[in-house]
Amino acid sequence: MIKIFAKMLVKEECIDKFIELAKELVEKSRAEEGNVFYSINQSVENNCIFAFIECWKDQAAIDFHNATPHFTGIVPQLGSLCEKAYGAELFNEL
Repeated sequence: MIKIFAKMLVKEECIDKFIELAKELVEKSRAEEGNVFYSINQSVENNCIFAFIECWKDQAAIDFHNATPHFTGIVPQLGSLCEKAYGAELFNEL
C-alpha cells in the first residue's frame, strides 16, 4: 500500500470554499476501487493548514485517481485557494 500526505496553507478568506471542494474530492475519491482511505484534515493549531491523508492499494490506483475528472477538476481549484502547497509525499507501508 502507498500512503500520501499532501499539506496546504489555505488563504483565510477561502477556508469555507476549500472545505466544500475538499469534501467533494474526498467523497468521490473514496468511491474509487483502489482507495483504502482518503481524508481531509484541519490543523488544531492553525485553521489555515489542511492535509489530505490517503492510502491506495498500489501505484496503478494512484495513477488512475490522478486522471479522474474529479481530481483533475477539483485539485486546480483547491490550489487557487492556497497561499502555499507544500506538495505531496508518498510513503510505502512497511
